Amino acid sequence: MKRLAILASGSGSNAEKIMEHFQNSEKGKVVLVASNKAGAYVLERAKKFQVPTFTFTKKEMEEGILLKKLEEEQIDWVILAGFLLKIPDALTRAFPDHMVNIHPALLPKYGGKGMYGAHVHEAVKAAGEKETGITIHLVNENYDEGKIIFQAHTAIDELDTPDSIAAKVHELEHKYFPKVIEGLL
Repeated sequence: MKRLAILASGSGSNAEKIMEHFQNSEKGKVVLVASNKAGAYVLERAKKFQVPTFTFTKKEMEEGILLKKLEEEQIDWVILAGFLLKIPDALTRAFPDHMVNIHPALLPKYGGKGMYGAHVHEAVKAAGEKETGITIHLVNENYDEGKIIFQAHTAIDELDTPDSIAAKVHELEHKYFPKVIEGLL
């Protein structure tokens, strides 16, 4: 059985769907939820599933504290679910092709530094796009440039707002991210 760690910086709705999905799985188990924010709600969500948590600062991550923790926990796969910091090269090298991220747009559009959360949906709306979606990709040393594993699309109409676009994208994230992860295992 593969040991999964989830990295998240915020609320953790995707993390919760992943923990729920893998509760009774024979393929994988979420054994750690780690966050760079001590007050992130994802840590509360982890408690609901009795998943241990770990918090760290950006500096500690850059100094290798997070990598050391992942190695101690014998993590097989690292799942980024709303994790907002750039992953240090040492961490991507430690998990080649075993670190996956979800992005709230159809990459390569609307990716890169600063393109997260509401910023993405606002940019999609401002550009007048007719569709958006999600991209699940492997993580490499550059923001949102790893190999694309899966994409799902949703239509946008002129009445959609950034908030309604976000709601459509969240629906896709919750539906597909846990299943795609399981397929990778």
